[in-house]
Amino acid sequence: MNVDERLELATRHTQEVVTEEELRTLLDERDEPRAYIGYAPTGEMHIGHFTTMRKLADFLDAGLDVTVLIADLHAHLDDEKSPFDLLEARAAYYEETIRAMIDAAGADPEGVAFVRGREFELDEEYSLELLRMAAETTISRAQRAASEVVRESDSPKLGGLLYPLMQTLDVDALDADIAYGGVDQRGIYMLSREILPDHGGDAPICLFAPLLSGLSGGKMSASEEASKVNLNDSPEAVAEKLNDAYCPMGEREDNGVLEYVQHLVFPILDEHDESFVVERPEKYGGDLVYDSYEQLESDFLEEELHPQDLKNAAGEYISDVIDPIRTRLNDNPQLLADAYPEKYGDETSA
Repeated sequence: MNVDERLELATRHTQEVVTEEELRTLLDERDEPRAYIGYAPTGEMHIGHFTTMRKLADFLDAGLDVTVLIADLHAHLDDEKSPFDLLEARAAYYEETIRAMIDAAGADPEGVAFVRGREFELDEEYSLELLRMAAETTISRAQRAASEVVRESDSPKLGGLLYPLMQTLDVDALDADIAYGGVDQRGIYMLSREILPDHGGDAPICLFAPLLSGLSGGKMSASEEASKVNLNDSPEAVAEKLNDAYCPMGEREDNGVLEYVQHLVFPILDEHDESFVVERPEKYGGDLVYDSYEQLESDFLEEELHPQDLKNAAGEYISDVIDPIRTRLNDNPQLLADAYPEKYGDETSA
């Protein structure tokens, strides 16, 4: 595989690359550069996470060495989104669920290295460098970097200010050439590119995934059940959420249904060389078959594809995509019960 082919694999389905020239040079000079993505184990994982996990299959195909950081300490530092006594259980749930998503995306999870934050973030050298960074970084700079990631308030806690500095140090500690994450991570990684060279590391190349809109319109919210598909939602629940989704005729903006189809369904179909089929009665024109997302979007914007027909088809495809993940979680209910006892604890003890 030549550099152009590796570059295409590494960058497709991303929103931004900082910078593509640096990435091309890296792929030209290194056979197996290292990419990492970090996840703080806070709330339940949902379908928005799957779009970033699917990208790891591309990285592996492009010959990258891939590491997933389960950032357990970050989960507590961010306004205690995860209670300290639940960090281990939530980290275990996240790792198992991420493995299931990588597998469902067509890649081998055994080809990915998994690391917990506590395995290296408490080391003396790491702590010393963190203090040096804290001495040099203003509060406003740290807040600005983390504003799209860390919970904001009128009285911010110190943990939220350490968060972006630790994420910067993680890049160096994991020997990562490439930092990958949702575009909400951009502020933190721009800080990393700015200050890491002064602390013994290299400015990381950054790849950012788009963030999906919520099914109810606007930004997807982890706390709003109707705005997202959970990875353990039943086929009936998926169909109901898609049926109730915001999907106005001929409109693209804030249309989560279209975004799910674009960033989740079509990449999976492309891997299997399959088409997206919208089943319709003959009296309404019969089935529609799409070999590319661009064809589907064009028909939708031109009002040749009705929102309800799109919702029905999308619901089935999305349910099929998450089915192996759902099965894996349902086969191990204790994972969720231990990680989120307030929601699932009674189910396993009943």
